Amino acid sequence: MMKDWKHTKLVLISFACFCTSFALTAGLSKAIKSYNLRKGVGGFESARAPEYAANLDSLLNEGEELSASDEASGGMSDASITYQTYRVKQGDMIGYIADKYDITTDTIISVNNIKSSRLIQVGQYLKIPSMPGIIYTVRKDGETPSTIAENYKVDAAQCASVNALALDTELKAGTSLFVPEAALDWMTRQEINGDLFHRPLHGRYWISSRYGWRDSPFNAAKRTFHGGLDMATSTGTPIYAALDGKVTTTGFNATYGNYVIITHHSGYKTLYGHMSQITCKKGNFVYTNTMIGRVGSTGMSTGPHLHFTVYKNGKSVNPSLVLN
Repeated sequence: MMKDWKHTKLVLISFACFCTSFALTAGLSKAIKSYNLRKGVGGFESARAPEYAANLDSLLNEGEELSASDEASGGMSDASITYQTYRVKQGDMIGYIADKYDITTDTIISVNNIKSSRLIQVGQYLKIPSMPGIIYTVRKDGETPSTIAENYKVDAAQCASVNALALDTELKAGTSLFVPEAALDWMTRQEINGDLFHRPLHGRYWISSRYGWRDSPFNAAKRTFHGGLDMATSTGTPIYAALDGKVTTTGFNATYGNYVIITHHSGYKTLYGHMSQITCKKGNFVYTNTMIGRVGSTGMSTGPHLHFTVYKNGKSVNPSLVLN
């Protein structure tokens, strides 16, 4: 009986201590809250730094009466664009990054002036806009947000608003502006993604020499710049046009042997060298399924292969970056 009483007494004492502690805690919390209110503490809190809109007025005016245009769009305004940065990680591809931020690959390519999507590197910083679209550079004086939007088939009012311009503002050549919802043309996208040209050899081959500096195969003591891609395979293998275009030159050269030059759109030309046979004529319009010659070893060559060069506005570019 005595043991039961001692046990009950211990429970009552513990409960009393708990109640006293709870009351003290509640009182202390109320006092601290009251003190903080007197000190003017307040504002938004977050575990990380918040991202602010470029236009601070839009934050200060939150909760005010909506304008007619805002009401029509459900209170969402497309009048401003903000940017954030993203650092490329191992395994990233532009398409994955675009999906993450709910924009398009064209947007990332255009805003960051990417010339080849294959060359983005780990650690590189990319600008990420808050809406999809592309950067457009005015080609001639007198273009307006309205005419530019019409060309891209996008909303003219949004285009003008995002760039803080009137619809009929006349722009000077060289001016750049953001065109919401616009997309790159097919050719530009193919070029940047490295899918513009088809491989001129449809059969098996190996790369015997890449684009860039190399030890000369004809003089071991010299370093020379190789302006194309050497694709080695057996003599007589068919060679095809890498892109639709017009044959503008055929002939023989001491360096390239039997060769063909095809002119394509947008300032591109391709050269095919060391042929054993040319099967097209100057003036022919050829397609990617048109055979223009056969592999050989004519000119300065150490064995049967195709020398393939891509020119853009008269300058050679690395074929590996534009071959599908």
